[in-house]
Amino acid sequence: MASENLVIIPTYNEIENIENIIRAVLALSADCSFDILVVDDGSPDGTAEKVQELQKEVSDRLFLMQRAGKQGLGTAYIAGFKWALERDYQYIFEMDADFSHNPKDLPRLAKACQEAGVGVSVGSRYVRGGKLVNWPIKRILMSRGASFYVRLITWMPVSDATAGFVCYKRDFLAQLDFEKIRFKGYAFQIEMKFAAWQLGFKLREVPITFKDREEGASKMSTAIFSEAFWGVWSMRFKAFRNSYARQ
Repeated sequence: MASENLVIIPTYNEIENIENIIRAVLALSADCSFDILVVDDGSPDGTAEKVQELQKEVSDRLFLMQRAGKQGLGTAYIAGFKWALERDYQYIFEMDADFSHNPKDLPRLAKACQEAGVGVSVGSRYVRGGKLVNWPIKRILMSRGASFYVRLITWMPVSDATAGFVCYKRDFLAQLDFEKIRFKGYAFQIEMKFAAWQLGFKLREVPITFKDREEGASKMSTAIFSEAFWGVWSMRFKAFRNSYARQ
């Protein structure tokens, strides 16, 4: 296997971005290289076909999982986590296809996750050095408010609980019972961090510059945000009842 690092990129209609993001990740230094798994939910715009074209160039580092129709962000990542665990990757990353997450930050996330006791490193917009670019003020206030709300309800020590640019250590994912992860949308990101914290792993935040997408359409919706709003209460109560650990 070329790398101990795997970047999972879930896609639905990302034809404008997918080739560029794949090439940017694969171009990173050989000292800290990354394989890629694209999990595509039946994109009608040809996203999966473009990945298949690129696989002819780099079949040993680029992989594709095709699913029938939109099944949710959370299920895409969990399918990717299981795939990664079967292949002995040590560090598994979540990253968007639209360049809102800078591929050059991947080595920094990897380094943070390699620290003793750390199970998750988070590309954070809301720690010192973190930034937001091209976001409207309404969305900034909503995002900051959501992270504050999550911390208030769950007591989880992380400033950017909704962040989707994340590195998970294999040790954490191997202990996690994926069947206990309830949420599929925005709340999925919160619950994964909460599960790591509940299982005794440290959460390490790494400052990043988050840039709003320039190509393609956002997948955010009111329903997804609502799931997160009510979901944190479910997580808090769940913490008193049972663990996220495999039995």
